[in-house]
Amino acid sequence: MGDALAFNDFLVTRTPKHVVIVGGGYIGLEMAEALRHRGIEVTIIEMAPSVMTTIDTDLGHKVGHELERNGVHLVMGQAVSSISEFDGKLRIDGANDFTCIADMILVAAGARPETALALGAGATLGFKGAIAVNRRMETNVPDVFAAGDCVETWHRISQSNSYVPLGTTSHKQGRIAGENAVGGNRQFEGSLGTQSVRLFNYVVGRTGFHDCDAKNAGFVPLSVDSTVWDHKVYYPGAKEMVIRVTGDRASGRLLGAQIIGHAGTEVSKRIDIFAAAIHHGMSVEEVSDLDLSYTPPLSSPWDPVQMAAQAWSRVRSK
Repeated sequence: MGDALAFNDFLVTRTPKHVVIVGGGYIGLEMAEALRHRGIEVTIIEMAPSVMTTIDTDLGHKVGHELERNGVHLVMGQAVSSISEFDGKLRIDGANDFTCIADMILVAAGARPETALALGAGATLGFKGAIAVNRRMETNVPDVFAAGDCVETWHRISQSNSYVPLGTTSHKQGRIAGENAVGGNRQFEGSLGTQSVRLFNYVVGRTGFHDCDAKNAGFVPLSVDSTVWDHKVYYPGAKEMVIRVTGDRASGRLLGAQIIGHAGTEVSKRIDIFAAAIHHGMSVEEVSDLDLSYTPPLSSPWDPVQMAAQAWSRVRSK
């Protein structure tokens, strides 16, 4: 919170004209939109080939096009090596003789677990240096519980530990840690990394595994794209959505989904349907059996989620 207030104070008192954001993840992109709404020139520098590395690269490029359409300058595949003062401004240097001058720099290059307090108490660290906990959110230190961005996260699909620093995950873990600390007996049921973000006129959602994640977990992934209308096309205002469904070709199990659509196309609702289906181990085919709501201004008798699932099944059967 202190950083956020200081950031806003700098914007108000120093009125920077050009802000560079290091990192093209959720926070960096949301800040880019907010700054553009203030009329500030924005450059995003990202080490990966596209923004939003939590979705597939080609979908990240679609998001990048929306950012550029709204005046955000993107520098992809660029590592940053140093930040220094330069003639009253800030200078960023990187590989391949890259240089950029800015009035203000925001570093939003990911999260690392803060573990100093836990280490001081004798806690063991686990996946990616996060605090090791069991599914009751207990550390190895008796009567010491931990939850949130500092701890490793049980992944529901892989059934193994990962690191998923998300507010939704933190809330669930915190509730379980609190209940167990006062004598309860609950366990964390796992995360799928479900996320959504609005960027200008786009909403992006994702949950579960990509192809790469699925392969690493021992699945035989198949991903199929569908371009569908968000509601009945005869009703005014229908817009297209891109839905990518990932399932296990061998078993038919639903493993993940990614969606890009215009704001108002209920992307968050639809990614949540996929998340609920994955949570309960459903197959892609079973998604078509769900009794989902329908009215022409909002959906179709087959919801876009179900149309995308049916497209996946058709490709699998070939």
